[in-house]
Parts: sequence; C-alpha cells; structure tokens
Amino acid sequence: MSRRRSTAISTALALTAASLALTVGPAAADADPAPADRLGSHDRALLAQYERQYEQGQRARSGLAAPGFATLIVAVAEGRTAEAEAALAELGVEALRTEESVGYLKANVPFDLVERVAALDPVVAVDLDELLEVEDARADGGAEGAHGPKPGAELPAAPSAATPDSNPYMPTRETGSTDFKGDHPTFDGRGVTIGVMDTGVDPTHPALARTTTGEDKLRDTVTGSDPNNFIDLLFDDSWFSMTRTYAGPVFTDPLGNTWTAPDSPDLRVASRSMNWPGGGTRKVGVLYRNSDEGIWVDTDGDLDFTDEELMRPFGEDRQIGYIGTDDPTTERNERVPFTVQIRPADKMPGRQGPGINVNVITEAHGTHVAGITAAHGMYGGAMDGQAPGARLVSMRACHSFGCSSAALTDGMIDLASKYGVDVINMSIGSSPELNDGQSARALVYNRLIDSTGVQLFISAGNSGAGTNTVGDPTGADKVVSVGAAVSSDTWWANYGSRTKDARAMFPFSSRGPREDGGFKPDVTAPGAAVSTTPDWIAPASVAETGYRLPAGYSMMNGTSMSSPQAAGAGALLLSAARQTGVSATPAELRAAIYATARWNGRADAVAQGRGQFDVPKAWSVLGKGKAGTADAVTVSAPVCTPLSGKLVTPHRGSGLFNSCAPGAGGQAVGEERTYELTVTRTTGSDLPVAYEVGLKGGEGTFSVPSSVVLAKGVPATVKVTAKPGVQGVHSAVLTLDDPATRAVERHAMLAVEAAVPLAVGGTPLTVTGVTHRNGTVHYTVAVPAGAQALTVSLDGLAEGSQTRWWAFRPTGVSGESSAAGTIYCYAGYLDGNGCDPGTRTYAQPAAGVWELVVESRRTSPLWANPYALHASVS
Repeated sequence: MSRRRSTAISTALALTAASLALTVGPAAADADPAPADRLGSHDRALLAQYERQYEQGQRARSGLAAPGFATLIVAVAEGRTAEAEAALAELGVEALRTEESVGYLKANVPFDLVERVAALDPVVAVDLDELLEVEDARADGGAEGAHGPKPGAELPAAPSAATPDSNPYMPTRETGSTDFKGDHPTFDGRGVTIGVMDTGVDPTHPALARTTTGEDKLRDTVTGSDPNNFIDLLFDDSWFSMTRTYAGPVFTDPLGNTWTAPDSPDLRVASRSMNWPGGGTRKVGVLYRNSDEGIWVDTDGDLDFTDEELMRPFGEDRQIGYIGTDDPTTERNERVPFTVQIRPADKMPGRQGPGINVNVITEAHGTHVAGITAAHGMYGGAMDGQAPGARLVSMRACHSFGCSSAALTDGMIDLASKYGVDVINMSIGSSPELNDGQSARALVYNRLIDSTGVQLFISAGNSGAGTNTVGDPTGADKVVSVGAAVSSDTWWANYGSRTKDARAMFPFSSRGPREDGGFKPDVTAPGAAVSTTPDWIAPASVAETGYRLPAGYSMMNGTSMSSPQAAGAGALLLSAARQTGVSATPAELRAAIYATARWNGRADAVAQGRGQFDVPKAWSVLGKGKAGTADAVTVSAPVCTPLSGKLVTPHRGSGLFNSCAPGAGGQAVGEERTYELTVTRTTGSDLPVAYEVGLKGGEGTFSVPSSVVLAKGVPATVKVTAKPGVQGVHSAVLTLDDPATRAVERHAMLAVEAAVPLAVGGTPLTVTGVTHRNGTVHYTVAVPAGAQALTVSLDGLAEGSQTRWWAFRPTGVSGESSAAGTIYCYAGYLDGNGCDPGTRTYAQPAAGVWELVVESRRTSPLWANPYALHASVS
C-alpha cells in the first residue's frame, strides 16, 4: 500500500463530531496549565494538520457547529488510570476505553483540549490516532520497470509442490529452524497460538487450514478497528451501524431500499458501499435479529435476505460466507469470503444499536505474514512456515487505506488478553523523528508484555538505509524489533539477482539506534519470502526470475516479512519449552534469543542489532532453564543528536549515540574521544560481581576495558574510547557478561557519526568508490547553519550501471521527496522515474550531519559499480 494516509483525511474531516455522539462539556474557567511535552512535536504537528483540515471542511460545508476532535491514545502512570479518567471527566470528556492493567486510556478530545489532556498529572504520554501505512511489500511496490530476464539468461527454478521444507524461497532455514524441527519433530509450534495483528488472514487458504497435528489452524478472525475512533469512522467501511428496528417480512429503509427478510418484529438493517479487493466498491446489505443475534448478509445484492445463510461469528461456528461468483476463466477468484463480528450497542457511536462487522480481506499483507509464521503444506507439498504446528488468531486493524494507530492499540490489548495467544506479530508502524521508545503506544506495549506474558515481535521499519531510522512502536524496550536480512540464495531464488555476500542486510531495513541510543533493532531474520496470499488478490513475483507465482502465493519483502520469521521462531521455542516443562517468560525468551543471535561480521551493528535469530542456539540457553538467572544491568550513556535535548533525561540514554556535527558536540574524523558510560547492577547478590566487557563490530573504532566489577545498586563507570579513522557511521555492540550465567546481561549500542564539514562557498566533497550489486556505501557530511542549499551529484558511472544515492536528514528521516520517485531514481533504470539521478539540490537544508547512501540496484548488469559522489553547500 506504500502510502501515508493522513493527508487523505482533508475531505473526510468534514464529518461532524456529533456523528460520534462525542460527550464534551464546557472547558474549565481557570488558565491552561503549563504541561511537560508529553505530546511531542510529531503529534503536535498532526493536531495542527487535523485542525486545518477540519476548518477547510467547515468552510466547504455550511452549518457545522460541533467542535472538531481527535482520538487520543493515552498512557498514564501506574495505578492512576481511574484518576486520569476522572480528570478527563472534569474537562467534559468521556473516556471510550480504559485498561487499568496497562495504564491505557482512549478518548475523543476536542482540538482545543488536547494540550490540557496531555498536561494532566496522571498522564505520561499522549499519541494522536493517525492513519498509518501498511508498506507495499511487493518487490518495488509492484511498479516493476523490467520486462523479465534477458533472453538466454540463467534463471532460478520456481517453487512448487516438490520444493523441500529447507529452501531459499521461504528461508526459514536461515534461522536454523528446519534443522531444529528435524532434530525435534514435535517442537514445531504445536500447543502455541500466534496472534497476527495486520490486514487480516485468509480463512480459506489451504496452507492455513490445518496444523501438523490436524487441528484447525485459524482459531478466530476478528477486527480491532473501532467506529468510535475518528480515523476508523472515516476510513474503515466494514462496520455497519444497526440503528433502526423493522418488522419483516418486507420493509423499506430511509434510503428507499425495500428489503425482503424473515418474518420477525425485531430486525435491524444497514447497507453501504465497501471497498473491494482489486479496487472499486460493492454495495453490501446486513440484517441483524435482536432476539438471537442472528446475522444475514445480502451476498447477491438482490435486497432479499431469505435466500441467505444465517451467520454467527467465526469463533462460535467457524462460519465463512462468500460474496460474488468465481469466473473460472480468470486467475483470480472473484468469490470473496468474509466472516462476521458483533459489537454491542454500548460500544457503538450513538449507542442506538449494535454494530456488525463484515470482515472482508482487501489486502494480501496479513495472509502473507501469517504464512511465514505458521503455514503448513504450501503448494500441497513440504514447504512450511516457521511454526507449522502452531495455531493462529487474526486481528484485523488495517484495510485498503491503512491502519488506525488506536485500532492497533485496542486490537493488540484484546489479542494479548482475550484470545489465548502466546506470541504476537505486528508488521506495521510509523517513522517519527523522535523514536526514543517513549510514545504512548510503546509504553502500553511494554506493560502489555509484562501483564499478559505475551511477547510481541514488531518489524523495525523500511526506512533504511540511514542511521536512526527505526520506527515506533517497535522501539519499545521489551518488544523484539526485527530487521530484514537476506542471503545470496534468496537473492537468486526470489529475485534472480546474483550478489557478493552470502549474508547481508536489505538496504531498506531501518537502522538503529533509537534517538536515545537505545538498542534497536534487536535481531534480524530473513526479509523476503514466497508465502500465502488470498487467491482473490493478484499474486506478486519478480519479473527477473522468469517465473510467475500462481494465485494464492506471492513473493514479498520488507521487515514486514522478517518480523513473522522471528515471531514464528519464537513460537518454536515456546512449543519446545512447554513440552519439556521449561520456563519461558517473555524476559527469558528475549534473553535466550539475544544471547545467541548469530553475528554477521560484514554488517553494521546499527543494521543488524545483535545479529540473526538462531533457533537451535537460543534453545541451547532456554532449554537449560538458565535464561532467567541473569541479573538486571542498566546503562546510561551520553547522547548528542539534534533532538537529544527532548529525551527523558536530556542528552543521556541507554546507549552511546553521537550524531552531532564536529564543532557542535560531534566527533571529527581522526579525533579520539573518551565517553563515560554509567553502569548499574540493580538485582542479584549483595556481593560484587565481575563482568566481562566485550565488543562486536566497529572495525577498530572503539576500545573498552576488559572487565568491570559491579556492586548491587552502586553505579560504576565504563570508559569507551572512540577514534573514527574515516568519515561515516561507526557502530558496535558493547556487551556486559557475567561468565557464571548463560545469558548476556546487557547489550548496549555504540554509534558515532564522523562527518566531513562542508563550508558555504568552500571546496566540495568529492569521493570515489565502488558499490556492489545490492550493496550500499555510506557517507556523512556536516551542513553548517545558514546554508541555503545542499547540492549532491553522482557521476563516473560505468555504462549500464544502475546506481543511485539518497539522502537522510540529521534527524534520521529521509531527505528525499516521495513525489520525485526517488525510490526508483537510479541512473540507467526507468530514466530516473521522474527524478534526476545525476544532480539534486536540497533547499534550506537543516544544519547537522546528513547521511548520503550510494546503492546499486539488484538488476544492475555490473557486479562492481564505480562512482564519484560530490556534495557542496551554498
């Protein structure tokens, strides 16, 4: 889907607040308090955007008197949820939902009260509900410019029923899971249920029908969207509000539709146009009977319910309905399945009747994710997902327009607490500038893991290859954030592309650290897979492979694909633990995964975190029951970034991160600097404990002492010396390890950006180099304050080379205009796709360190691609 939808709200915001029956009283007469910045610049900008769009709607539609409002996601201090709810009531705002166990509150709040809500004493953080994109996980977003392989070219074989379980198309083997399941056939996920928070899971796909033990794989399929959420009200057309009562067998609704129905005096009916898979809309009618909560859906559009099946929610009778008739002459299945769900009247806007959800899957994303976690018998053969013995619960919070962040939060709480799941995958998030893990959603997710014992795995984001691009809420401390790795075998099998390194990171995979130096991503897993997709949605594959996948299967890539690899691998460990009676709390599971991740010496620490998830090695720790014996150790380190003054503790965080410019707190090339990290052991023995101090990565930039002795509760200092020999991003993993335990007590990220200063009117930077196909090279330049323009150019390319650069701003967000098509802005490919691959100028560039990434595309005919990169400011 590859689109952020907040701008699409402009016309829809003409809807009135009254449509949600918002309860708002007069504001208190006293002066506004002076709040701490619990809202943040991203949400404050979002609030201003909503206000502008609402005002435009008012001007476009006369008579709008109700105040505009936003749905707020509120994290409150522990034990103060009721107090926060009462404080809201004093402002005249009714809470839509409160969850004491996780300190969560949701409310529709008028624009002019949002800052006051954020300033309430029990409130810790506030997020505005917004429409988040679901990344289009098709290779290049489905906008392929190539027309297939060159005549006579060597081609990979297509996957089929004959493909073994160990294969590069669905590369579960790269986490060691195929060997693990071979050695332990029952440790295949049986006894474990995986929650999939996404666009919904196809309830009819044959590879998602049964577990390895013959159980129904899909336990339930529900939706987390809520018509009380303003974003869902505007964009989710799957909810039907059943407000009027009629008597059958024939009646006419206010729209003039005459319906034929069962002979009953207590019927409710609603109809609307729904977005349909593949584009367009379809009018759908729904009938509800009060007496027994019976549901009928007019699947053939004839306004007659008497020829339809009475339906119940999927979790009760596993009922699936179908709309449309399949045309056997086409590849796609025009007969689209759906399930139904009931929302009680007291949870509906206006409270005049219940709501019925017609759960039609309009996007392939969630089914693809589900297949990676737990498919069994793909193509009718031996290909499986990570945990073929596991069961699934589908929680749909997303649709063809995107995902409401409030729906994701509500749905995640419900999924973890009401549906018996053991582990959850979510391959959706946002990319705020201040990604310090302190958003309301991130805080609620941390608490949810603790309160339910359900571990969350969330994709790191697809905003790489720049530093500090990891998203939210994957930045939450206790979430396992997963980056996207790729092997040369998968580059060939899924893309028809030959590469240099056997193991590498995808360029798009978001990099760490967090703004506060926090350790993200945590681990990596394979980020491309051929997996299950609904057969009513067109399949996707890469033209250069020379093969097309059949309906029901697609090749997709992204951290959306790496996260379910990790979630499914986690399910294998939980399955093994349950069968052997071993404890596997979320903390123990994380400790085992983190201590044993497989390090890639050719990848940067900021890209790979601790390394690749390794199932057998993780089990070697978890299975011995010693993963939870490690003491807790905290780290406080210096942080210098353009936003570090906004951290909870200004300019301090849980890892070392210096991305400031030389002369403004940053580190120059060749400069040696020592940073003091404060390390504290907070649990365990009262006797001092000696810890080994280690380093992974960094290519000699960093040095640390060999050990440190920590007394309980007594801060100690670990001095880290950094001396970057060349410009660029330098990163490493600092480890603090008690040799007496099997886990590693603490991993901390070390990251320093050494930039080349540019001067207005000074000598331009010119560098030459070579980037290999699918590889990246990173450069950092310091732009001075007051510069009017940063100009970058790329030349010196060999004939046919498909190479580009793209820029990242000092705050870690892309400096490119998406409208310019920079994602395809390669020399030698699509003529730049409307973007100049030779020279671009960035007007009014922010002062600070800019990162310039050079990359050669997978279809470049050259193995090694020479270039010259130039940068200057004026």
